[in-house]
Amino acid sequence: MSVLAIDQGTTGTTCLVIARDGRVAGRAYREITQHYPAPGWVEHDAHEILERTLDAAREAIAAAQRAGAEAPQCIGITNQRETVVLWERATGRAVHRAIVWQDRRTADRCRALAPQAERIGALTGLVTDPYFSATKLEWLLGQGDNLARARRGELCAGTIDSWLVWHLTGGTVHATDHTNASRTMLYDIHARGWSDELTALFNVPADVLPTVVPSSGEMGRSTVATLGVSLPITGMAGDQQAALFGQGGWSPGDGKNTYGTGAFLLLNTGTHQPAPGSGLLTTIACDERGRPVYALEASIFIAGAAVQWLRDGLGIIAQSSETEALARSLPSNEGVYFVPALVGLGAPDWEPNARGTIVGLTRGTGRAHVARAALEAMAFATRDVLGDMRAQGQVPFDRLRVDGGATANDWLMQFQADVLGVPVDRPDMVETTALGAAGLAGLAAGVWATGEEFLASRQFTRFSPSERGTAAAAAAYGGWRRAVRAALAWARDAEA
Repeated sequence: MSVLAIDQGTTGTTCLVIARDGRVAGRAYREITQHYPAPGWVEHDAHEILERTLDAAREAIAAAQRAGAEAPQCIGITNQRETVVLWERATGRAVHRAIVWQDRRTADRCRALAPQAERIGALTGLVTDPYFSATKLEWLLGQGDNLARARRGELCAGTIDSWLVWHLTGGTVHATDHTNASRTMLYDIHARGWSDELTALFNVPADVLPTVVPSSGEMGRSTVATLGVSLPITGMAGDQQAALFGQGGWSPGDGKNTYGTGAFLLLNTGTHQPAPGSGLLTTIACDERGRPVYALEASIFIAGAAVQWLRDGLGIIAQSSETEALARSLPSNEGVYFVPALVGLGAPDWEPNARGTIVGLTRGTGRAHVARAALEAMAFATRDVLGDMRAQGQVPFDRLRVDGGATANDWLMQFQADVLGVPVDRPDMVETTALGAAGLAGLAAGVWATGEEFLASRQFTRFSPSERGTAAAAAAYGGWRRAVRAALAWARDAEA
């Protein structure tokens, strides 16, 4: 028995066929194009996402078959959250490129909503920021005659999970799950449904939105025409909630950090619903059966993307893996800090107008300093929010489980443990986002009987803080906060 896990991320789609014993029986990846039509604007071609996702899915299934694995019994989907698509109900054609979660075009609109921000936060657990889907969808509906068409029932809207499910099922299912819905700024986390108050505020016709369904359970079937095989879609969750599930983070006090394009720290608070504050978000996660529970989340917009920028933007490294040796080549950061606010700052500062800032440069500064500063920024930004999460969540927290591509960097993982002063546990399979989608789907389809059975084959490498490393990291952290204050001052001085 096996599960096809579709992990549609910001930079590409990974598809895995995961066998019942935890083996990856088939794998495929397709990169997607990033579009930057204006400063601070980020878009994806939704049809390219669909095409490359289907290509990767078919390739992963074929690879599993060549390896002698059983055909998948079901599909689990996880996706980049907040990215929103508007498409025609009759044809399935997107009327505009998807607006990506990183996009800042609605910053002015969010500032204008300041008088309503407290109420929006009380309903959604979110801050009023361009990061979330509501103002992006409002912008899309405001183009041409889109709003009129939506009111006539001609258009559908949704995050990437909805877009994929619609097309996988041949346009028969328009659905999202609670975790993705909770990231739109249109969903009431108390009532666990779309808010009439918020859809009115953002001028979003309710009929344009998908049906909210459980994260684990059958929600439709793929068609042979789209995927080559008809399979039930039985699991769906936003990428960060899927990663928390894939790490076994089902109980209050369980937490994880995913180091991907951005970094996302989630802390399960169970039935306790923390009030938003200190730049933290309250969101919906999953318990051991995929049922909704509450979690605190800190969203750090840029993490691994900073290393990607060093490679693609500056050309100072050829491969991301080079950063580990460069960081080790220095005894310290020598006063160089990089605040990677390339698309604004998320938690805990939430400043959409902040931009990337490098401080402490001297004639002696080289590429090793900049590479190390990019890695340190991931660890420092995690510490920025962890203390508040512990207090606000009212749950114990004595270790951090990690996943994502950057966790392959041993230097970074040890530095993260030293910065936090708690052990960091890295799983043997760092693609826990896809694994979480597989778990949610497989539990519903009977591939695994329990969550414990699902996680039975997992192993972890532990990075424990050292006394010397913790002391050095604490001293360096003060310099990081000074660098952040410099970035904030630069952004806010422009508004004066």
